Amino acid sequence: MKNLLTVPKQDGFYMPAEFEKHAATYMIWPQRPDNWRGGAKFAQEVFIKAAQAISENELVIMLVSAAQYKNARARLSSEIMTVNVENDDAWARDTGATFIVNGLGGLRGIDWKFNAWGGACCGLYASWDKDDLVAGRMCEFEDADRYRADDFVLEGGSICVDGQGTAITTEACLLSAGRNPSMTKEEIEKKLKDFLNVSKVIWLKRGIYMDETSEHVDNIACFSSPANVALAWTDDKNDPQYEMSKSCFDILSAQTDAAGRKINVHKIPLPAAQFMTSAEAGGIESVKGVKTRKAGDRLAASYINHYICNGAVICPAFNDPADETAKKILENLYPQRKIIQIYSREILLGGGNIHCITQQVPKRRILPPEIRKTRSLI
Repeated sequence: MKNLLTVPKQDGFYMPAEFEKHAATYMIWPQRPDNWRGGAKFAQEVFIKAAQAISENELVIMLVSAAQYKNARARLSSEIMTVNVENDDAWARDTGATFIVNGLGGLRGIDWKFNAWGGACCGLYASWDKDDLVAGRMCEFEDADRYRADDFVLEGGSICVDGQGTAITTEACLLSAGRNPSMTKEEIEKKLKDFLNVSKVIWLKRGIYMDETSEHVDNIACFSSPANVALAWTDDKNDPQYEMSKSCFDILSAQTDAAGRKINVHKIPLPAAQFMTSAEAGGIESVKGVKTRKAGDRLAASYINHYICNGAVICPAFNDPADETAKKILENLYPQRKIIQIYSREILLGGGNIHCITQQVPKRRILPPEIRKTRSLI
C-alpha cells in the first residue's frame, strides 16, 4: 500500500454508487458498554443478522478487537471473515475507508480524518485514536493505495454519490463547528469534488431530527439509481421533521444531476417517533467524556438508513405499520434486489442504523471508454 500525495480527481479515480457491484462489505463488531446496552450483547445479535443477510450476497469482513475475537468468531457463520483490528466503536461507514475506482481495474481508498463526529466541540466520545486508524487498515487489507485526508474531517455517512458525477450532503453536518470550521462552504465543496471526483454537489439544509451525527445525509436521502433519490418523509406538520424533510424535497425537486437529468424524489414515510425507554437507558454504562443516553431521548429512526448490496437491500424495521409501506416502496425502487428487513432497534439505540454499520468495497472492473467517461471526470 502506497500513501499518495495527489487527489483522486487528478488520477482519474472516483467513488462509484453503492448500487453498483461490490467485491465485499466491511463491518465492525460492537463492544463498548457505554454506547451499547447490556455490554453490547443485544447489538451483537443484530449485527450478526445483518452480516448473515449480506453474506448471502457478497463477502463480509468483520473487524474485531482482540478482546472480542473469540466471542465473535464463535457466533458468526463460517462464510463471514473475521480480522483482528482494534477500534473504538462499530460504525464502519464513518470510520472505514471510502473506496474508489478508475474503470480500468484499479482500486484505491480514501482515509478521511475522523474525530468522533465533532471532536472537542461536540464529539460523541473523548478518544478516537483507534477509529482513525481503521480506514488505513482496510486499505492495507485490500492492498489499495491510500489518499490520507489529514486536513479534512469527514464521515462516510455524510456523503452519497450516484457514481456519475453527483454527490449529496447536508449543510447541517459538513458546515458544523465540529468538522472543518476554518473552511468555507466553497472550500469544502472543492474538497468533495477533488476526492470523490464529482462535478456537482447538491447541498441539503438538514437531515433527520435529533440525529447525533449532525444530521448525516445517509439518514435522510440516498440515490437508489441514477437521477432517483429516496427521501425520508412525514406528513405530520406538527413534527419538527416535517419542515426538515420538506426543505430537502424542495431542493431535490428543483435540481438536476451532473448529467442534466431531473432528480426524481421518492418519499419513504418515517415510522412513528421512537424514544429510548428507561430500561434501555439503564443498560448503558455512564462514562465521563461519552455522550449520555437518557430515557425519553428521541431516536433518529429512518428507513433511508438501508444498505444496498449485491442482490439485496438490507433495511431497518421498527415493528411499526410503516415497515410494510417502506418495504413496498423499496421493492419498486430496487426491482432486481430482494428487500430484507431486520428489526434493528438495538443499532438505533446506539445512534445509527444498518447503513451506518456497513462499508462497501466496489468490484474492480474494466469499463468501456464511452461508459468510463460518464463516471470519471478526466
